[in-house]
Amino acid sequence: MRYLLLIASDESDPPHDEVTVEYAEWMKVMAERGLLQGGERLRPTTDATTIRVRNGETLSTDGPFAETKEQLAGYYMVDCKDLDEALEVAAKLPGARYGSIEVRPIWEM
Repeated sequence: MRYLLLIASDESDPPHDEVTVEYAEWMKVMAERGLLQGGERLRPTTDATTIRVRNGETLSTDGPFAETKEQLAGYYMVDCKDLDEALEVAAKLPGARYGSIEVRPIWEM
């Protein structure tokens, strides 16, 4: 089953070089295990635009959809045998130590 691992962190505290190295190692290990399907780091919320359509009118707002302490920083898609494996994989992400990882199953269409 595929899962999306949504990484949330405080973007005012950007990742340090050692964390970047840890993410690269995590990606290497998960690829070797055949679990990693893809993923990307996201640009900061200052580069975001939110779109809403209300009563047929498109509204555009600079920034994220909500103001929070933690922002969506990136994501990975993994293919795991079950939720337990997905949680084990998510707990190994460096971001779990300083932010949070939301593990969400993909609704296959």
